Amino acid sequence: MDAERASLLAKRKDISRTKSSAHDELHSFRSWLRWMCVDQSTRFTSCLSWFVFIVFAIVIPILSHFYLACSGCDNRHERPYDRLVQLSLTSIATLSFVCLSQFVRYYGLRRFLFFDKLCNESETVRRGYTQQLNSSLKIVFIFVAPCFTAEAAYKIWWYSSGATTIPYLGNTIVINILACSLELCSWLYRTLVFFLVCVLFRLICHLQILRLQDFAQVFHVDSDVEYVMREHLRIRRHLRIISHRYRIFIMWALILVTISQFAALLDTTRSKADLSIFKTGELAIISVSLLAGLMILLRSATRITHKALGVTCLATKWHVCATIDSFDTPDLETETPPTSAMGNQAFHHDASSDNEEVGSEDELDNTKLIPAYASSTISFQKRQALVTYFENNRAGITVFGFMLDRTTLHTIVMIEMSLVLWLLGKTVVGAIRGTANTTAFPKILAMSTNEQTPLSQPTSVVRNTLGKEPVLQDPGRSISDEALREYCDRNYHQILPIIAEKVHQKKVQQEKLKAVKARLNFEEALH
Repeated sequence: MDAERASLLAKRKDISRTKSSAHDELHSFRSWLRWMCVDQSTRFTSCLSWFVFIVFAIVIPILSHFYLACSGCDNRHERPYDRLVQLSLTSIATLSFVCLSQFVRYYGLRRFLFFDKLCNESETVRRGYTQQLNSSLKIVFIFVAPCFTAEAAYKIWWYSSGATTIPYLGNTIVINILACSLELCSWLYRTLVFFLVCVLFRLICHLQILRLQDFAQVFHVDSDVEYVMREHLRIRRHLRIISHRYRIFIMWALILVTISQFAALLDTTRSKADLSIFKTGELAIISVSLLAGLMILLRSATRITHKALGVTCLATKWHVCATIDSFDTPDLETETPPTSAMGNQAFHHDASSDNEEVGSEDELDNTKLIPAYASSTISFQKRQALVTYFENNRAGITVFGFMLDRTTLHTIVMIEMSLVLWLLGKTVVGAIRGTANTTAFPKILAMSTNEQTPLSQPTSVVRNTLGKEPVLQDPGRSISDEALREYCDRNYHQILPIIAEKVHQKKVQQEKLKAVKARLNFEEALH
């Protein structure tokens, strides 16, 4: 009677875990979603969520681009790349918000995060998954905080340094504070929505990793082949569900991020592109943010695929250990033990000596021998069939049939990192060099003017692009010549129009002179 009562209480507890309640494991997580205005558990919160999305992801970026971009401002306050920044961030935020809305509306938050399946898992998996859930939002803010700090510093400088063509409606200071706050809130909202979906995918993948590590325990006990097959099929089914839910988001996130990087690179490599740090800094920030979110997705998927392949290695090692142990032990009266026995002793010695160097390992990636519990209970044919099944049925995250393994990750990371690093080299590094050259050139002019000597035949004349007086330089001064030559090389595109203009003026003067000479010659011939 007591046993039946205990079993009924256990079943009732498991059933209660599959239902949502106001104070379950997701209570604090739901409160965070409400504060972020992405909770869609009720009709009111769903309408509020869509209203906030339309305002901060669509309306404010449009107003910012067409009314606050300040196309008539001075050179430092122009934002020529604002359209690309707004389109990139709004497109990825729209994708993230729509996918998150679909997930919550179709499956519910508890079912989407697989909390309804935790009743069938061990206590280790439940505790580890709950801890990971509590730290997920911290991971979101760890990625968003540095980028938001840089964006806030740029916006505060832009509004406080006097962008004079902003359409003021009243008090200048109040309007600037309000506009700056709205733009920062819009940027923060769009970035948070994107990183939230990425971190939720990472959370779900972490649950499957915990389940795979718990599944590895079946090879360390006396388990049946049918039980091992059932557990592995259950894990594969959940991985297929995750792949089916997230394949649209992963594919379109990869496409949008790649298109954004290509567009930014093409826009900054134009011959007339102005790569000032005040103009390209925002573009660099958004590129790094999008790449960070994409790397969260790809790394989480690759980790699951790697752990699933580790199950195949573990099953093969389990089969080998059971096969070795199934042979008869050597006779004690035999003076020379068989080769297999000597190899087993040596292998045990090496494994124990290497444990100190390897460090901490999980159950899927360890290098220890497995106790051969299966040698007496499971036949060789069953073990071989199980290993063959693992080898021919790879588990992992797929996107329309393509497995996201380490090879795929290396290829995508190589392409995306090449684009981002090239873009950073054109924007941040190039802008810093341009700023350094602009500040150093007046010093070079002053030094060359103080060291000026009487003019000679090989003297060269260089005109500053800012409209300064011609600079006369003696070729005997090697330091000034090298500094001016380096400046001319770095600012070739700015000096070239001036040289072309001078050449054109000289050609025009020569044509006029030829016309005057021809006219004078004609008049002399008439007289």
